[in-house]
Amino acid sequence: MSSTSALESIHSKGKFGDHKYKNKNEILKISEIKNLLIVQIAQYKCSKVLSETIDLDNLKLKDVPFSVANNDNTRILWNGPKNWLLVSTKKNLLKDISKILKDKDFALTDISHSKAIIEIEGKDVKEVLKKGCPYNFNILEKNNSINSVYNGIAFTVDMLQSDPNKVRLFTLRSFGESLYHSITDASLEFGFKSI
Repeated sequence: MSSTSALESIHSKGKFGDHKYKNKNEILKISEIKNLLIVQIAQYKCSKVLSETIDLDNLKLKDVPFSVANNDNTRILWNGPKNWLLVSTKKNLLKDISKILKDKDFALTDISHSKAIIEIEGKDVKEVLKKGCPYNFNILEKNNSINSVYNGIAFTVDMLQSDPNKVRLFTLRSFGESLYHSITDASLEFGFKSI
């Protein structure tokens, strides 16, 4: 069975907006990210396990607001108290996680096919995000993650890198097209290349 990406019918490649007299480093890059393992991890209130002692793909479950633990393949985003979002290129990692996190302490949900993921890169990324979200993006740093809304659409922001800024935006698949249109509309004034 093959899966259809959340943005397959609307994500077109090309240059859009105010890009004509700008070099390639001045315009934003927008892409859809596909084929990632996304697992929601929730620790039960009655669990006595210290989350910081758990090692998933050589990363600790940090119960620290806004934090992201990461390596080359996997990112673990703090999503709320005792709640994380694991994102990985290793599709078979779920088997290993299931062995480490016991059913009596943790709930695991594979949500890989229920999310749309948009990646934006460039110097004006934070300006695009400010147009539709009330969060103060000036304080968002590399390896931070937040949950908020963009033009009324619930989404998660994962700050991958700084200089140039690079973020991944996660939303429910059913809101993927709406978020994509909102982000690309907000990007027109800076010019963007859809890849």
